[in-house]
Amino acid sequence: MSKITIPDILKRKTEGKKITMLTAYDHLFARIVDEAGIDIVLVGDSLGTVIQGYATTIPVTMDEMIYHTRMVSRGVKNALVVGDMPFLSYQASVEEGVRNAGRFLKEGGAAAVKVEGGANVIDKVRAMISSGIPVMGHAGLLPQTIHQMGGYKVQGKDEVSAERIFNDALMLEDAGVFALVMEGIPEGLAKKITGTIAIPTIGIGAGSHCDGQVMVLYDLLGLLPQPMPKFVRQYASLREPCIEAIRKFREDVEGGRFPGSDETYHS
Repeated sequence: MSKITIPDILKRKTEGKKITMLTAYDHLFARIVDEAGIDIVLVGDSLGTVIQGYATTIPVTMDEMIYHTRMVSRGVKNALVVGDMPFLSYQASVEEGVRNAGRFLKEGGAAAVKVEGGANVIDKVRAMISSGIPVMGHAGLLPQTIHQMGGYKVQGKDEVSAERIFNDALMLEDAGVFALVMEGIPEGLAKKITGTIAIPTIGIGAGSHCDGQVMVLYDLLGLLPQPMPKFVRQYASLREPCIEAIRKFREDVEGGRFPGSDETYHS
């Protein structure tokens, strides 16, 4: 399998071939996801809630994102690696946004960055793309503005907010983003946007009419203890088997059964 490029992702839409995207935060899982044939590996700022134990993604720093992106990039041979720009890494100014976006490519080894927002960040997005940095957009539910939104709520349910999200999608396409993540919006709105813009749409909680789908890897594998959102499908339930394996190790050590003769060097 050859290395997947941005033109390959754009071609998926014209060919009608669905795009697959998963998060990864370290070298081991990046290798596993890549070997499974996923198109795009997103180093998401969701690592704040999944890996670091925060309640939101807001505390995640640029240095932390670069650290994790570097690990993932070393583990991926085929997929397109996208780095998620964390809160306040691009909002303050165009110059800071371009500089931080460039770090993902220069230091992290990513091929592109993902930026949350529409009209409010369009000047930063244009500047990044003009600087040679590919950008994936993100519209709808925006985890970095969760306090403004009043929680993780479906967006675009009323006419005004739906029109705003639709216009954001048009603006992002016009600015030159190569794909658009749509999160937590009604299926009808996602279908309308997907049928209107020429770039691929990738849904998470946006229904089946998107050009692709993205999930948090730890949700897919059933590794997290909390209740899953409505849009998550667990393809495995690995949390309990992991706990059971560790429990058996503890019991074997306490009972003097580990290490045994087979796990011991003999003279």
